[in-house]
Amino acid sequence: MQDVNTQFMSFWKIVAEVWQTGFLGYSIGDVLISLVIFLFFYMLRGAFCKVVLGTLRRWAQKTKTTFDDQIIDLLTGPVRLTFVVVGIFFALNTLDLKGLPNEFGDKLVKSLIAYAIFWGLYNAVAPLKQLLIRLEKVLTTEMVEWAVTGTRWALIALGAATILQVWGIQVAPIIAGLGLFGVAVALGAQDLFKNLIGGLCILIEKRFQNGDWILADGVVEGTVEHIGFRSTKVRRFDAAPVFVPNQKLSDNAVTNFSNMTYRRISWLVNLEYRTTTEQLRQIRDGVEQYLTTSPDFVQPPNASLFVRIDKFGPSSIDLMIYTFTYTTVWGDWLICKENLAYAIKKVVENAGSGFAFPSQSVYVETLPEGAFHGHLPINAPVNEA
Repeated sequence: MQDVNTQFMSFWKIVAEVWQTGFLGYSIGDVLISLVIFLFFYMLRGAFCKVVLGTLRRWAQKTKTTFDDQIIDLLTGPVRLTFVVVGIFFALNTLDLKGLPNEFGDKLVKSLIAYAIFWGLYNAVAPLKQLLIRLEKVLTTEMVEWAVTGTRWALIALGAATILQVWGIQVAPIIAGLGLFGVAVALGAQDLFKNLIGGLCILIEKRFQNGDWILADGVVEGTVEHIGFRSTKVRRFDAAPVFVPNQKLSDNAVTNFSNMTYRRISWLVNLEYRTTTEQLRQIRDGVEQYLTTSPDFVQPPNASLFVRIDKFGPSSIDLMIYTFTYTTVWGDWLICKENLAYAIKKVVENAGSGFAFPSQSVYVETLPEGAFHGHLPINAPVNEA
């Protein structure tokens, strides 16, 4: 009986020893307690987000602005991560780690804290974009996008440097090495920096924005879709995208049709030489009346409007029409031109005149011998006046 008790006590001692040092030299009880603490904070994270953030979100939905809604949505992720970090911190403290494991756990917690902070700052840049867009007189949409992108990359760099410092990796030598490497790269990447500077010039001078219709002589014509750090994406009218280096759009002349106040129509209408003076006056007055009474065309003094007999051409009397339309949209402008063409044709026909076409008159001063009934023999000479 005594041997059984002794063996049982020995077995219990082994169980106690395993319980105390069974997991990498740490008590299984402490490990279980640490796991329970971590699970507690993990579940508390869901409850906090559901109750507290849910209440704040419902409150934000009642306000007129969407800024607070965006802040709550973007900070939800970092807040959830914070509860995980707190759970890991208390769980590791319960284990009472020593030596290398303790150092590793401490650095892990610091890294997660830094990640949560910079994650929140990174997400907070998006609502900042909404505030900057309100300064439309100073900053364009493209300048705001560049500022937001630059800020986000700066936060990423700072966050990475902070985490590297936590793990004992010195950032200064890395930056110095990158600086030397950057000098070498810069010598072979001059075009990249030229295009970057060209993009900055485009944004600062506000030459064009996304959605503008531009024409760069000898380069491209189309609608601007995106102004990047190196190139600008322009969609041609055949729907093909063209990526143009910013330097070309910065150095060359660029016509921005979207910034037109009005859109011009400049025509020369060729009338027949048989048109009388009264018919010319009737046609001129009729076209001018249409332009001055139509709501599609800009009236003086806001823009020039001329309808005048311009000159005697080689085969026609030329009527000059110079006017501007209120619309600058190409499709609507074509409709205005079409309606004007209908009106001009109607006015000319009502006046009893017609449109001239290129022609040449031949005058015969004398008839050669052998001409019969006004017909000339073959190969007979003709004098042109």
